[in-house]
Amino acid sequence: MRTARAIGTTTQGIARRAAPLPACAGERRDPATAPGRSRGAALLLVLWLIALLTALIGAFALTARTENLQGRVMVRGLVAQNAARAGLEYAMTRVAMNDPKLQWQPDGRPHRWRFGDAQLEIGIVDENGKVDLNQGDATVLAGLMQSAGGLEQAEAARLAAAIMDWRDADTLTQPAGGAEDADYASAGRPYGAKDAEFESVAELEQVLGFTPALYEKIEPHVTVYSGRTRPEPAFASKEVLDAIGMNGTQIVEQRRRTQPGSQLPGGTGGGDLPGLVGERSGTYSIDSRARLADGREAVLRAVVRAGGGSMPGMAYTPLRWEEGASSR
Repeated sequence: MRTARAIGTTTQGIARRAAPLPACAGERRDPATAPGRSRGAALLLVLWLIALLTALIGAFALTARTENLQGRVMVRGLVAQNAARAGLEYAMTRVAMNDPKLQWQPDGRPHRWRFGDAQLEIGIVDENGKVDLNQGDATVLAGLMQSAGGLEQAEAARLAAAIMDWRDADTLTQPAGGAEDADYASAGRPYGAKDAEFESVAELEQVLGFTPALYEKIEPHVTVYSGRTRPEPAFASKEVLDAIGMNGTQIVEQRRRTQPGSQLPGGTGGGDLPGLVGERSGTYSIDSRARLADGREAVLRAVVRAGGGSMPGMAYTPLRWEEGASSR
């Protein structure tokens, strides 16, 4: 009996030890849960790393492509600028040629030339063919305001007088109106008439009565380099010819039809119209526009004086240099 009781007690102890512990409320145990969560976190981390590397590579590729495009644009821009510069050098060579059939006349007519893969249009004008702001009289200046600026006679005369008041040394207003210091002060300008000669054509914008639109019309036809009271008709534009009382349309048309060399003394193409033979100043306005095959354009506008410059080997002296401007 004692033995049987002992066996029973032992059996009950073993059963109690084998019984599972009570589970907490709401908790379920899965032997695969902990390792699965670790693998999911690792996979998510790898995906984020791949996305980050993809973004970095994409940004690098975009930056490299942008820099490549910028480099190509800069290179093509430099090619176009150098082509325009070559056009200026070529114009100076052609205008100085001794052969009348090859020599260019500096009268503003367009010349086409090909340099590499660039197509150029070059215009060259002798400064003698323009109205000198420091020497032109009131009649010529007023005529230019009418022919090139499209102004009425009274307004043209007033602006011509304002130009003369700007350059003369006295403080007396011109009979046609003009503008001296008191007029500039009344208009709210912080400066008065210069009472000295024009140093550049750009000063014309400061003269009382001039607007940017009017200056743009007048600027191609005026100079400060000729020193002439009257422009040279042989090189003058239609507007300047009209301003000095000549038939600009007729003369310019005859120029266009005249063959190279026939406008020289003794030529057969001069006809009865005056103004085909003139004295050169050696100072030229050159407008060189280059266009590449891909459409890239560069414009160089300069005023140069033939003869050695400050740098050794230069065949001219730059007096005005405007590069990269948009075409007119």
